[in-house]
Amino acid sequence: MLSMKAKYALRALIVMAKNEKKMHASKAIALAADVPQKFLDNILQELRHEGFVNSKRGIFGGYFLAKPAPEIMVGELIRLIDGPLAPIRCASVTAYQKCDDCPDENACEIRKIMVEVRNAIANVFDQKSIHDLTGMGAV
Repeated sequence: MLSMKAKYALRALIVMAKNEKKMHASKAIALAADVPQKFLDNILQELRHEGFVNSKRGIFGGYFLAKPAPEIMVGELIRLIDGPLAPIRCASVTAYQKCDDCPDENACEIRKIMVEVRNAIANVFDQKSIHDLTGMGAV
């Protein structure tokens, strides 16, 4: 399930992507994205630390995307905020862990379907960029 934090991060990046050339004050992003200001400030700091956004201080400062919106993939952002996309640990590519109660994961039907679920989710998220979510069409 997508957390509110990931949802808010996506909303904030979409707002910034709609006008990439502009510096965005966090208050303006919060208003446009309908995100609580205090929560957004923490999210923006994390996104800055992880290289998704940059910031500039001062009266004309604010936040801006660290790279073009078509290069920021939804899957990358969701993995940063929420962790692995797999519904169970043994189906994860990035955070694999064997299940304690599974005698043979190669024969496990539950694992097989969960790998399919993980792959389907990843195929969607990893092929969609923040630009795609702006509704502004092709670059």
